[in-house]
Amino acid sequence: MAKKILFINQEIAPYVPDSELSLLGRDLPHSIQEQGFEIRTFMPKWGNINERRGQLHEVIRLSGMNLIIDETDHPLIIKVATIQSVKVQVYFIDNDDYFSRRQMDKDETGADYADNGERAIFFARGVLETVKKLRWVPDIIHCQGWMSAVVPFYIKTAYHDEPSFTNTKVVTSLYANSMTSQLDPNFKRCLEFRDATEELLKPYKEQFDFDELSKLAIDYSDGVVAAVKDVNKDLLGYAGEKNIPVLNYSEDNIGENMKAFYNTICPSISEESEDE
Repeated sequence: MAKKILFINQEIAPYVPDSELSLLGRDLPHSIQEQGFEIRTFMPKWGNINERRGQLHEVIRLSGMNLIIDETDHPLIIKVATIQSVKVQVYFIDNDDYFSRRQMDKDETGADYADNGERAIFFARGVLETVKKLRWVPDIIHCQGWMSAVVPFYIKTAYHDEPSFTNTKVVTSLYANSMTSQLDPNFKRCLEFRDATEELLKPYKEQFDFDELSKLAIDYSDGVVAAVKDVNKDLLGYAGEKNIPVLNYSEDNIGENMKAFYNTICPSISEESEDE
């Protein structure tokens, strides 16, 4: 049986402009799928995505749930499309207030949206609730981009008893800092959910910047990847201090290197691949 990798991406080309993050968001899932793994891939339905050109359509059976964040209901809409050039299907997390009526993580002036923290929380919970509905059990969740940084925390706390995620390992890819401001002061309060309690957030600063958010992701991950050359060395050192396995940056054989890294994080992947 093919092992299952869930990719939770901030950006994926060609739906958004090319960048290191968006190109890896497309190419890595494709490479891993080509090596025989079963994958699912998610990203936010940013407001600058052309739905007609990208051939997005709503998945009615997955949409319709409301997620409560900061005591407010937010409807969850799921859309899907396929990147024909690489045969990768992408699920989109959508919501009018958080995504469709906005740009990406920055507004028209280039400033970070003040509620980016809430948007990241909605995105994370939206993905995990959708995966539950799909009745699909990932062996590894691979998070790419700070918008997915709260996923490891939720997997190991709020969702740790969910059958879909009980034995799931989490890998976080680190990229260069793209946040220019701190998250809203209410971020910690909004992040609380089930067993993801305020007590667990006490070790962190009151206001989260990019580094603090990255540390949260690292603390609850089973592996960390230096996805680009200019990754913050302090964050890689932080992962090392926590004795978390790190895959160092390499320009070559990205898919093969990642497959080997997955095998160290979740050895059963290697064992079952050899049995097939």
